[in-house]
Amino acid sequence: MLVSPSAPLTPEQFRKAFPVLDDAPHFASCSQGALSDHLAHTMQRMTATLIDAQAPWGAWVGKVEEYRAHAGRFLGVASDNVAVLSCASEAAFQVVSSLDWSTPRNRLVTSDLEFPSVGNVWRAQHADIDVVNVAGIQAALHADSWIPLIDERTKLVSIPLVSYINGTRPEIERITEHAHSVGALVFVDAYQAAGVLPFSAQTLDCDFLVTGNLKYMLGLPGIAMLYVRDCVGVERPASLTGWFGRVNPFAFDAAGVDYPDNARRFELGTHPIPSAYAGVAGFEMLAQIDAGEAWAHVVELRDRLADELTSLGYEIDFPADHAHRGPQVALVMEEPDAIAARLAERRIGTSPRGSRLRLSLHAYSNGQDIDRLVEGLAALAA
Repeated sequence: MLVSPSAPLTPEQFRKAFPVLDDAPHFASCSQGALSDHLAHTMQRMTATLIDAQAPWGAWVGKVEEYRAHAGRFLGVASDNVAVLSCASEAAFQVVSSLDWSTPRNRLVTSDLEFPSVGNVWRAQHADIDVVNVAGIQAALHADSWIPLIDERTKLVSIPLVSYINGTRPEIERITEHAHSVGALVFVDAYQAAGVLPFSAQTLDCDFLVTGNLKYMLGLPGIAMLYVRDCVGVERPASLTGWFGRVNPFAFDAAGVDYPDNARRFELGTHPIPSAYAGVAGFEMLAQIDAGEAWAHVVELRDRLADELTSLGYEIDFPADHAHRGPQVALVMEEPDAIAARLAERRIGTSPRGSRLRLSLHAYSNGQDIDRLVEGLAALAA
């Protein structure tokens, strides 16, 4: 059982909960977080519920509600404003299908920073939706590229808090402020920020936000949280539903399709129970550290890594403006998948995407990890 420390753990102390890192530096948190002992033990306890009770629905539903409570605290919102879903695509579909696109206000503004899990959903909907794209990975970092496209015809603006492509951070505050000034809603994908970059849904002032626990939040794939600011003010019920989207799921009424006055109205069928256990374990791990101190640690390591890679002659996709820098450094290269595979042979985890090898940092990262990565890259280059 994880014991809450009397004071936040330092990054060095936090790292001890991830013994695998001593042999395998992990620069792939932007894809999947490193395995903690606590997560491994939690999953053992989850499977034990099937031995203690052959159908432990009470424990399982209780774990989902525990996850929801953690999600509310983490996002700085009431837990009733959090829906428990399985992934970003599911959350995006629930949001877009709960809005009426048949009016002249039918524009949806997105950008080249968007991950396909969200961008594909926007473009696969009814032809009435006018999807407008902010073109250019660098251009989309700047609010001035968004503002001319967001006007009284815009219903929804979709923007990542941190881009999956290279870990960069767009000017989300200015974009959100302008969107709201013309009556548009704002959807934020925080998957590449949650667990490493401090934020709250309240301070972002967004209308919808999705994130999950497989990346920096130290859980497993299969579970996501959707924050909805105004749960009853949506224009229509979401198109996809299920028995946990009812006022009383355990009434088992297949003919009665009612909707609760909270974010549970966006939920579907049986929740991803194993991932809920893993998600709670991730929240419990993150509660061991001070988010601000951990971010400062990440920033120091990130900037050092960028400097060392530059000195080796590598091309990096890394903003000059500190305000646009996130928790990773992206190497621009040919065949990043091949380089990632060669590094994996040295037990160094990275995350290739497209023409970039993404190198992400977390509170559990340290200088020795960077030394080993740089040595590995230098050896491959030689």
